[in-house]
Amino acid sequence: MSSCGHHHHHHHHGGASASVHNQEYFNKEAANHDAKHGNSLDRLLEEIRERTDFIGADWVEDHDEEGDVEAGKKDDRPQKSVRLLDYACGTGLGRLSLQALAPYTTQCVGIDLSENMVATYNMRAENQGLFPAEMRAYQGNLCVPDDPNSAAFASPEFLNFDVAAVGLGFHHFDDPALAARRLAERLRAGGVLMIVDFMPHGKPDASHPASHTVTHHGFSQDHVRRLFEDAGVGKDFAIEEMAVVLNIPKENGPEVRRSLFIARGTKA
Repeated sequence: MSSCGHHHHHHHHGGASASVHNQEYFNKEAANHDAKHGNSLDRLLEEIRERTDFIGADWVEDHDEEGDVEAGKKDDRPQKSVRLLDYACGTGLGRLSLQALAPYTTQCVGIDLSENMVATYNMRAENQGLFPAEMRAYQGNLCVPDDPNSAAFASPEFLNFDVAAVGLGFHHFDDPALAARRLAERLRAGGVLMIVDFMPHGKPDASHPASHTVTHHGFSQDHVRRLFEDAGVGKDFAIEEMAVVLNIPKENGPEVRRSLFIARGTKA
């Protein structure tokens, strides 16, 4: 079974697949994940919010903006639907859809390997007063190689998304090319795939408790472009380095600094 989802930094052992290691590690990690990475994640989420134009989806307007309601005209216009698939939603950017992109969408659907991460995601959504129809996560894996149309995710609510986003999940996937294809299949024509992940870096320190969940040590621009093009989402491809640098704690020695990129492409 192949894994399509999770956060942290190491080589995974031979034998069990990445998804099993990832599921075990992230179930344990769910409780303290945000506390560890809080400040830099806040800055990263802010940077993503500032890049909604770069991502280039047909977003709804952020309702908090002043001057949005003009003498009640707003109510007469039918609200367009903007649906976001937040894949590996419990990983590094466990708040990607919740705090960065939710204001620009009408529905966020999360999918994650870890039932604990899913429970945390749903609890946060509920705490913010969101209904399941607006934001809901489900436990699952879209990247099982011999199961192209997972029965659990075959209904219309899991298809024809306007945006599919993966925040710091791709470096945990056994097969990033398969992940990109499976996500592209769930986009409508004209939909956007967006990923945030690490730029190339050295192999992670094996002492880090997540080292066995990391299968890729960053992605070059050419690699990311190829992933998007091969998945059929290479139209208007763009990639940018982000200003925020994440400091990844190490058990022995100084923190490791990781640079990040954001990439987007449109399904033709």
